[in-house]
Amino acid sequence: MISPLNMLLRLAIWFLLTSDLSLVNIVIGITIALVLPQGRIERETLKDWLKIIVKIIAAIPIAYKEAVEMIFFPHNREEIVRERVKPGRTSGLIFLDIFLITFTPKTIVVKYNQDGWYQVHWVKRE
Repeated sequence: MISPLNMLLRLAIWFLLTSDLSLVNIVIGITIALVLPQGRIERETLKDWLKIIVKIIAAIPIAYKEAVEMIFFPHNREEIVRERVKPGRTSGLIFLDIFLITFTPKTIVVKYNQDGWYQVHWVKRE
């Protein structure tokens, strides 16, 4: 059985991909969310999900600010840094962490290592 949080995440991704909230598309989205493999069952706390969702909402104005900065000021320096995954993260929360990092224009996750590290590409001003 799929957890309600995973179902919401899958439906949110489906609606973002299709940009269609018609009844037929909702039924298709629910069907796909239920048919996709479940993987192992992990305990995810609502508190962790709410924290990351608040961070994603807060990242929206930051993303616009960074986009404007990149338009008007050259960002010539690049670097790849390793960032540690927070301990005890489930695969769903790791996905949302990667989404959050990649959401802003100056950063993108290049690789996720199973040993608990993200490789993050940064674009910076000199």
